[in-house]
Amino acid sequence: MSFKNIFLAFLTLFTLSASAQKEVEKTPPFNIKTICFVKNSVISVPFFQLGEAFEFQFDDLYANEADYYYTITQCNYDWTPTTLAKNEYLQGLDNQRIMTYQNSYNTLQSYSHYVQAFPNRYNQITKTGNYIIKIFNDEQELVFSRKFVIYQDKTTITGEVRRARDFEGMNTKQNIEIAIDYGEQYLQDPIRNVKLCIFQNANWNTAITNIKPQYTLGTQLIYKYNKETQFWGGNEFYTFDTSNIRIINNSVARVTSGDNIYNSFLYTSLPRRNNVYTYFPDFDGNFYVKNASAVDNNEIESDYSWVYFSLDTPELFSKEDIYINGMFNNYDLGEENKMAFNPKTNRYEKALYLKQGYVNYQYVIANASKKINFEDAIDGNFYLTENTYTILVYYRNNTDRYDRVIGIATINSEDIRN
Repeated sequence: MSFKNIFLAFLTLFTLSASAQKEVEKTPPFNIKTICFVKNSVISVPFFQLGEAFEFQFDDLYANEADYYYTITQCNYDWTPTTLAKNEYLQGLDNQRIMTYQNSYNTLQSYSHYVQAFPNRYNQITKTGNYIIKIFNDEQELVFSRKFVIYQDKTTITGEVRRARDFEGMNTKQNIEIAIDYGEQYLQDPIRNVKLCIFQNANWNTAITNIKPQYTLGTQLIYKYNKETQFWGGNEFYTFDTSNIRIINNSVARVTSGDNIYNSFLYTSLPRRNNVYTYFPDFDGNFYVKNASAVDNNEIESDYSWVYFSLDTPELFSKEDIYINGMFNNYDLGEENKMAFNPKTNRYEKALYLKQGYVNYQYVIANASKKINFEDAIDGNFYLTENTYTILVYYRNNTDRYDRVIGIATINSEDIRN
């Protein structure tokens, strides 16, 4: 091959790489509910060790046992697809039909519950990295998608949550300090080739990325920034309990069952931004499907209800909206989760159709571009808030064609230090 042809081939590859579109999660239609990753029978944050068993689950309210298919795509650190061929990161074939599903049992709302286990007899992920699973219908139309990460634990990560040092954030923000020790492994140019991703309560939307180490100490990479690794503290999540869907409790004020569907009316929330911080246990944004009366299987014996939220706060006039979110809806800021102001009650109100159990949720202010207004948060920001942080370590040497995930650590702000 001539030099000119080599140059043109390289230029084409570079152009394709540079123009690669980032993978973005597609929001599901209304009939797809309770999307979750499950590990050891518990709904989990989507970070799994290479070879570890986990499941991907969701419900279809149409309950017609529709055929769904899945594909798996490996992505770079920045969520652009890698240049690896499918068989380089997947042993076997994807675009497989989801074979495991059951119809709901003894519920007012009928649904089909789908479960896809990994690894399975058709395919197994063989490399670490960022991944996105896409679900298609039988006409090969994309229905929805979800991100997840496969990692290996090859580094020692120590992290601490500290109170922000700067005057402006000392009462409202939490700062993450990190040291990564890669030990005896050889890493090419770790200052450039090692990257971090820091998550607060498994929220993809607020993750901090592209932070370089401040300095090295032997085989350690040290991150002790004052501002670059800060998160708003927020407040503890609200929790509601519909595990016994017919009974009121300290979160559900009233229950009705009109039109063969349960309606759960929550107590009205009052903004906590001007209150003194108060600790109360939560799941750091997670949710758990639970039917207190289930005999065998919560996943198919748990019912759905319209859950009515109300927030007692004046109408916003800043061209911003208020949303309800948590892991139950993937922290989504879509129309389905946007509250509406009711001038008759002087409250923001919204009804969401949710599966029964224990659910963490929060109120979020965002503008039309979905940019979150943290500073004016409905429930304030407190440096004492208990949050869970996950740190992922990526590495890509000079000849690699994908970003490996070589470490993970989870820390909590419960023992925050000044």
